[in-house]
Amino acid sequence: MKCWDSQRNWWYFWWYRLNFCCGTAGDTTMPLTDTQVRTARYNPEGAGNRLSDGGRMYLQLDKSGAKYWRMNYRFAGKDKTLALGVYPDVSLAAARKKRDEVRTRLAAGMDPSAVKRADKRAARLAAGNTFEAIALAWMQERKSYVEPRQHENTLARFKNDAFPWLGKRPISEIDAPEILETLKRVDSRGARYTAHRLRGEISRVFRYAIKENFCKSDPARDLVGAIPPAQTTHFASIIEPDKVGEMLRAFDGFSGTFPVFCALRLAPMLFVRPGELRTAEWSHINLDRAEWSYAVTKTDTAHLVPLAAQAVAILRELKALTGNGLYVFPGARDRKRPMSEVTINAALRRLGYDTRTEITGHGFRAMARTILHEELEHKPEVIEHQLAHAVPDNLGSAYNRTKFIRERRTMMQEWADYLERLKTGAIAAGTRT
Repeated sequence: MKCWDSQRNWWYFWWYRLNFCCGTAGDTTMPLTDTQVRTARYNPEGAGNRLSDGGRMYLQLDKSGAKYWRMNYRFAGKDKTLALGVYPDVSLAAARKKRDEVRTRLAAGMDPSAVKRADKRAARLAAGNTFEAIALAWMQERKSYVEPRQHENTLARFKNDAFPWLGKRPISEIDAPEILETLKRVDSRGARYTAHRLRGEISRVFRYAIKENFCKSDPARDLVGAIPPAQTTHFASIIEPDKVGEMLRAFDGFSGTFPVFCALRLAPMLFVRPGELRTAEWSHINLDRAEWSYAVTKTDTAHLVPLAAQAVAILRELKALTGNGLYVFPGARDRKRPMSEVTINAALRRLGYDTRTEITGHGFRAMARTILHEELEHKPEVIEHQLAHAVPDNLGSAYNRTKFIRERRTMMQEWADYLERLKTGAIAAGTRT
């Protein structure tokens, strides 16, 4: 008998706690049926627009035709109302389940409204921490200094090949195997180059996320080499010094616009990527310091180009014409946009060069790398840094914009002097002076 009394007292204790916390003690309301809920209609006269289901939960009918589940409760001495959802999205059974959860929270001393607000905040934070949200934020941050076409191509790769698989995932939960699976999908359709580009872009999103404190590491960085190398595209290039001299002399016969003429002369002298040359901005060039600083399009890392005296002279002359605008080489039709990506190759073809077999705008890089090493005997690591190539050292750093800067300044001036002597025929192949 004592055991039965103890169990009964325990049952009464929880019954009173649940019902008095919720304010439902003595509630004798008949529960609603599915048919009642489904057929209930708003009464314009005002009566009968609140259908109680018991436990202080009710269905509120609105003149718009909507039906809202609501629950009244009392917490910390205050009467409150909690929204449980909209019928039919939340069925009668689902609403009752939510009501029971609310009563359990009340019994545990928690305010259901506060819990709901916290859940909403967590959901908003989770939505803002997704790979897609952070990738778009990264793209927005860099939109002002990348060319529109590059921005569009990156966005297309994300939308087609990354967002469907990684987009809704919290970025801090994404691991290397998950990214690798995404890259393999791209590689499996024969788009290996795209897979490599996508890995690099995903990695830069993670580095941005680390900066913004959304995650702690970059799992995409561990996947370098996980996808087999893409077939290398070799750009046509002239590497024989005497032929380089002929080409430079041919440039003097160019009859196009002055900005394109200047771009032709600077392209072999600076040997940057064609896209970086044509999108060069005056705000990134310091003629007094003889420096050009910009973000490398391929790696999104800062790069420094020491400017030889000859390059500074060309730029000072050009600045009188285009210095009031954003771009060093503005477009022919729209000065607010950079020179077209086909301009340099078109100019070379206009001079009689075959850009498939002889020389391209990108071929000036191979020309400089070969001649600087073989003819001028500069160190490969210095040349590679000036080419903005990632060359890991024994400390693990892949690229530093100021590494070898003294050697690079000397090299760039020697290179400009060498090109000048080749053009005038003052030296022959195989000699440094």
